[in-house]
Amino acid sequence: MAISDTWQFSVHAHGDEAQPVVVIDDFAPDPHVLREDATFLSFSRIGAHYPGVRALVPQAVLRPFITALLPIMREVFGLADLSIVDSFYSVVTTPPSDLAPIQRLPHFDEVSPTRLALLHYLSPDERSGTAFFRQRSTGYESVDAARLAAYRAALADDLARHGLPDAGYIGADSPVFERVARHQARFNRAILYRSNTLHCADIPPDMSFSPDPYDGRLTVNTFLDALG
Repeated sequence: MAISDTWQFSVHAHGDEAQPVVVIDDFAPDPHVLREDATFLSFSRIGAHYPGVRALVPQAVLRPFITALLPIMREVFGLADLSIVDSFYSVVTTPPSDLAPIQRLPHFDEVSPTRLALLHYLSPDERSGTAFFRQRSTGYESVDAARLAAYRAALADDLARHGLPDAGYIGADSPVFERVARHQARFNRAILYRSNTLHCADIPPDMSFSPDPYDGRLTVNTFLDALG
């Protein structure tokens, strides 16, 4: 049976820009194998922005999923062949009170509109999610190379006017950003979206921030880009 035979998927277009988000339930035929695989790996902090620890996912594990996704990528995002940029098992370990200022704001991963993010939820605690936002002062819901300078200037002005947000994971509206959508985390659900959309993990303050993949908020975060 093909991986995609079990998928229950839908496509959502959010906000004024109608940025697409694909939601796929029953994504992995046996998600418990992935959870078990994560427990054998050595996790560490990778990069300055992710509020937790990560371990690399072998590309061989991912290729069957990417192959199954190709028809959706072509239809929804207009992209043909894609390469895996990188992929991580990721566990959120930073409590809200310890977040750095940059981690309290929505972010984008990459300005290229051909870069996609695939987020696979593997935690049985389904109270978290992923929220998408609009910058109020510019109306931007995504940031490409042409918008980058204006976005940064407007954000600096916004924060000078309103101040930094209190320590916490942003999940709702703020003076600087308006939430345009939220997708609930469900065990074995995956969402696929453009990496240059403004987004942030929506995490309740009483979630487990354990580094143990069986106890913490475990996801697989994969980044894809068009070949050529």
